Amino acid sequence: MQLNTLKPAPGSRRQRKRVGRGASAGQGKTCGRGTKGQRARKGGYHKVGFEGGQMPLQRRMPKVGFRSDIKRSRAEVRLGELAKLEAAVVDLAALLHAGVVPAGTERAKVILSGEIKKAVTLKGVAATKGARAAIEAAGGKIEA
Repeated sequence: MQLNTLKPAPGSRRQRKRVGRGASAGQGKTCGRGTKGQRARKGGYHKVGFEGGQMPLQRRMPKVGFRSDIKRSRAEVRLGELAKLEAAVVDLAALLHAGVVPAGTERAKVILSGEIKKAVTLKGVAATKGARAAIEAAGGKIEA
């Protein structure tokens, strides 16, 4: 393959329409812009979502919900997921490496969901009251 012989696949790129070349060309006179009005003019300023002064759709709709910025940096870990980890000492790095929490997680918290039978040591990972009890019952411990 030569760089000077590269071509797009046939049919992948449409030829542009040559407008304003007479009636027989199919795009003569108004050139596909319809008749009169702001959109027919050259350089007719038209904001995205502008509806001619009518209240735009995105402003007519009610505001809904709330998205927390903090949510991206926090994660919950179930007890069942802890049981699957091979490491005896579980910290944020181990959770990230195992893919239990998504990349960009700054803080994680273990919640009481599922069960754990092996002893694990939590380091720098928070735990709920129930999860703490379950980990300690399995012979594990939680370090700050």
